[in-house]
Amino acid sequence: MAFISKKQMIINLLIIAGILILTYCFFEARWIKTTEVEIKSSDIPESFDGTKIVFITDIHLGPYLSFQRLSRIVDRINNIKPDLIIFGGDYVHYSSKYIEPVFIGLGKLQSKYGSYGVLGNHDHYADAALTLKMMAKYGIYNIDNQSFWIRNRNDSIKIGGVGDLWEDIQLPQNTLKDLKKSNFSILVTHHPDYLEKIDTNLIDLTLSGHTHGGQITFFGLWAPILHSNYGQKYRYGLIDSGNTKSYISSGIGTVILPLRFFCRPEIVVITLKKATRQ
Repeated sequence: MAFISKKQMIINLLIIAGILILTYCFFEARWIKTTEVEIKSSDIPESFDGTKIVFITDIHLGPYLSFQRLSRIVDRINNIKPDLIIFGGDYVHYSSKYIEPVFIGLGKLQSKYGSYGVLGNHDHYADAALTLKMMAKYGIYNIDNQSFWIRNRNDSIKIGGVGDLWEDIQLPQNTLKDLKKSNFSILVTHHPDYLEKIDTNLIDLTLSGHTHGGQITFFGLWAPILHSNYGQKYRYGLIDSGNTKSYISSGIGTVILPLRFFCRPEIVVITLKKATRQ
């Protein structure tokens, strides 16, 4: 019977543990959760009380996320029966060959008020002009430095966005210019660091992605790699700053490696609830 030294046993255990962790990380990157968020505000009009918004971001269609997986995500979102769909950018993983396929898939989403989205830095790396063309072709409204009033009977809410913080310009005035304090408004910015640059007194809700929640985290508490100038502040989740609530999503896809650790991909379902004005 061969004798295994204590040192070799430890090495074997470490190899097995590493394989198990990598296997879990690979699985978790495909284990999409549905995160439900309730936003209460007295600015929400009566006819928008209970409105259901689906927010998805950082799809990164490409070598790590196939069109078949995207199709299953689209079916899952349609089963939620959203009233409004918002995209936070980074639709593809670098290459322009994925641009039309991702919008073929996203164009099958169904909602009462339609789909709206901004571009992320990866969309500029791939081909921003083609991305905008495909968004229009497949019925998705671009809100980079643009805004739309969404109307229901005599009520309305506003949704707008700004260009990517790294690769574009930001013109928030195109959303803010005709807003009143009593209007309910949503601003989408791919990179959450932009929240430090805007006076959000007129904005009720901001939506962002980009960080992937850190993608690889220390048990969901801290991410060693995070593309933000503000540490862990905008890593993930709901931030309530008084006048404005901000949600930073962990996104759908991955970059660099097709792995996640204690940072599951997510579909965010936001329900608007009218609160009594104080």
